[in-house]
Amino acid sequence: MSVVIGIDVGGSTTKIVGYTDAGKLVSMLKVEAADPLTSAYGALGKFINENGLALSDVQQIILTGVGSSLFKTNIYGIATSKVDEFEAIGSGGLALSGKKEGLIVSMGTGTAFVRAGKDGIRHIGGSGVGGGTVLGLCSKLCGATSFKTVVEMAEGGRLGQVDLNIGDISTGVISTLTPDTTASNFGKMEDGATPEDLTVGVLNMVFQTIGMMAVFACRNDSVKDVILTGTLTLVPFAKHVFEALHKMHGVNFIIPQNAIYATATGAALSYLYKNGKIHVG
Repeated sequence: MSVVIGIDVGGSTTKIVGYTDAGKLVSMLKVEAADPLTSAYGALGKFINENGLALSDVQQIILTGVGSSLFKTNIYGIATSKVDEFEAIGSGGLALSGKKEGLIVSMGTGTAFVRAGKDGIRHIGGSGVGGGTVLGLCSKLCGATSFKTVVEMAEGGRLGQVDLNIGDISTGVISTLTPDTTASNFGKMEDGATPEDLTVGVLNMVFQTIGMMAVFACRNDSVKDVILTGTLTLVPFAKHVFEALHKMHGVNFIIPQNAIYATATGAALSYLYKNGKIHVG
């Protein structure tokens, strides 16, 4: 079996996706390590071992992501190339969602916004608000230093203890805004707010910020499908926020299966389908 491998090399986490040269998915996995080189080599070794492959079975490796620049030569003697990260985000987001066009939002340490469709793939902007924001703020405010802890703490949090809503400041109807619409993130901060309350407040602020940036991007375009990818899609609270934004603004927020592997998927597909065809086998 000849395999093409896409690797999304992050700062400490690497995602890897493999396809046969006929376009059939082999598997997806991720590895965390102290540095990008260790993470990428570890991911490749784990992928080969778990799928019963030999190095000779790997036809091509395609690297992308912020850590890909650290690789100067072929990996283990295997033909290795690189693809632009935004190109990989766009093609991977479309492939996993099954959409022909959309705004792909990659929620990693920061957030990237990529417009993809029949006219091509282009990076339209980004934000420093992302997973790094969540961990940084939750570490200082709540003592949570991992996403696992953040998610667990947020489950017991009460937004009403930290966020100021429309209903807190107005008894009347304000246009299309419902009483539970956020007027100010962390604008309330009750004395009895717990670390759990602060955690859910941080998540709400980050997801609302990312979601509203996506809404504004859609209003400046004809696209109505926002495809969410990246590590933050694993946080259950995200669905709650994006469903509320959908009801308020009519934009479709989609979290495809295996959304955290979108960029690695796009890297592999960039080699398999050089003619631009988007397809997942």
